Amino acid sequence: MPTLKLLTEAQLREVVHLDLAAVDCIERAFCALSSGEVVMPPIMSMSIEQSNGEVDIKTAFVPGIESFAIKMSPGFFDNPKLGLPSTSGLMVLFSVRTGMVEAVLLDNGYLTDVRTAAAGALAARHLARADAEHACIIGSGQQSRLQLAALCLVRSIKSAVIWARDERKAEIAARELSEKLKIPVKFDPDAASAVRSADIVVTTTPATRPLVKSEWLRPGQHITAMGSDQSHKIELEPECLAVASRYVADRRSQTELLGELHHALAAGVLSPAADIVELGDIAAGKCSGRRTDDEITICDLTGTGVQDTAIATFAKQRADAVSAGLTVEA
Repeated sequence: MPTLKLLTEAQLREVVHLDLAAVDCIERAFCALSSGEVVMPPIMSMSIEQSNGEVDIKTAFVPGIESFAIKMSPGFFDNPKLGLPSTSGLMVLFSVRTGMVEAVLLDNGYLTDVRTAAAGALAARHLARADAEHACIIGSGQQSRLQLAALCLVRSIKSAVIWARDERKAEIAARELSEKLKIPVKFDPDAASAVRSADIVVTTTPATRPLVKSEWLRPGQHITAMGSDQSHKIELEPECLAVASRYVADRRSQTELLGELHHALAAGVLSPAADIVELGDIAAGKCSGRRTDDEITICDLTGTGVQDTAIATFAKQRADAVSAGLTVEA
């Protein structure tokens, strides 16, 4: 009789952490995406406007990985008012050979959080200056915390500032991160000064109007934008992409529809014929990341199904190694 494994969020948190192993897992996934052999259909997305919510479904088949994941990821952005997290969801892992269900990962968005932060670390690994040490995080939610922790894995971050529309939440996030990461993290009430001060800027919001202006950017900075995973979302003024020396997409065909690139093309700031590099090509060594210390680089992370298959299989391997989870008959 076929069996499958059930893993709760608590069990997954025990075996999967935001560490260099997770970053390397996501780097391998992007390298695979660069090979051209991955099967990754477009994101299925549904908006539920009356509840300020959305649901995304992502998947990918990655040759060399014996399973594939289908992820269902709701984001309901008024939930904090109800005392609930904005994101939830689960991943289901299937056998590539038989199509049978191998695992149900009831992660409530935890694995998505980890793989998203790991992608941010990967972007900084290849695109931020080697001597980058001061970060700016735009946003005060869970991903803002994880993105700063992820930066500390790949760069010697010595200080950071946080800006968010909700000053109270930003102050709380800054205090918590200072305690956790053992570096000074402060709230800056002025977004312009926060961005200008930083070597690395990460935007982590569901904004529908630009939060970062092109005139705030300076030579040598790296910017990772990871909130624009729907066509109506935007965090960077489109002109930011025009002043950047190098714009990098997680998947060009996807960022043309969803990401910061989508808005830059619509505004006529960039041409459809523009030279655009994908993060996987950089990770695979097919092209360079940062080329000089004075470049402005931007990475547009809209979230890919290949990341979900990678982190789900990684989680199951970790769980199997310590016999975590409940095995039931399918």
